[in-house]
Amino acid sequence: MKYALMDQFRQWYTVRLMCRVMQVSASGYYRWKQRPTSLKDQRRAEMESAIMKTYASFKARYGAPRIARELTETGVPCSVNYVAGIMREKSIRARNGKAFKYSRTSEAMNNVADNLLWRQFAAERPNQKWTTDITYIWVNDRWLYLATVMDLFSRQIVGWSLDTSMTEQLITDALSMAYGRREVVPGLIVHSDRGVQYRSTGYQDYLRSRNCVPSMSRKGNCWDNAPMESFFSRLKVELIYAECFDSIRAAKSAIFEYIEVFYNRKRRHSALGYISPVEFERRCA
Repeated sequence: MKYALMDQFRQWYTVRLMCRVMQVSASGYYRWKQRPTSLKDQRRAEMESAIMKTYASFKARYGAPRIARELTETGVPCSVNYVAGIMREKSIRARNGKAFKYSRTSEAMNNVADNLLWRQFAAERPNQKWTTDITYIWVNDRWLYLATVMDLFSRQIVGWSLDTSMTEQLITDALSMAYGRREVVPGLIVHSDRGVQYRSTGYQDYLRSRNCVPSMSRKGNCWDNAPMESFFSRLKVELIYAECFDSIRAAKSAIFEYIEVFYNRKRRHSALGYISPVEFERRCA
């Protein structure tokens, strides 16, 4: 529309110059400026504001599908395509990046448990199947190690632990948090990779003392623990790569906020019908 284009460039060119170029009258332009705002334009402006506020409130972690869900849940119905169009127009997008690369190898075969999951990641109830793993986070001038435990029923992180060394204590601390939060039933499967910490006698004895059954991925096969790898990928894209932590204390605080406040209680999970893990368990209960 000629008048809209003129209005967009008014701060650089005079109205009369643009009217000559566009072959329109100045009086027509001023009448267009004084016209009442249409309902369509009002809705567009309101939606742009709502989308920008939602995008900012979730710290650029949400793309069009989750923003559309969030707005619809708050009584502002909209489609994914409509939200995506506005985001393209505003040149905003969710943080994204390459997935976590599995590179850990282990030649030792002692204390290797059978793969009981075989990529059957769905669970019929809470505390039926858990998965656990360790990831690395670079903070200032050293590595920080994060061990997490996920309940596959809701994809909720039920236990986690941070330390500056990757030890057996790190993973048992994560499990200890999970045991303290959940009602563990005999036969609970706890799946991991074949890392040396998970093959340790102390870790496996700790599992069995709670009547849990260890399960392990096949050698070098990251897809056997895909849900946990996916969580680590989103954690790094949505938090770690976007921040520059100047201390371990700052990193721990941010990771606590991401897991306990955002991921478990707010983040809309595509595998759960775009509701959070805590909300999914509440509804199923």
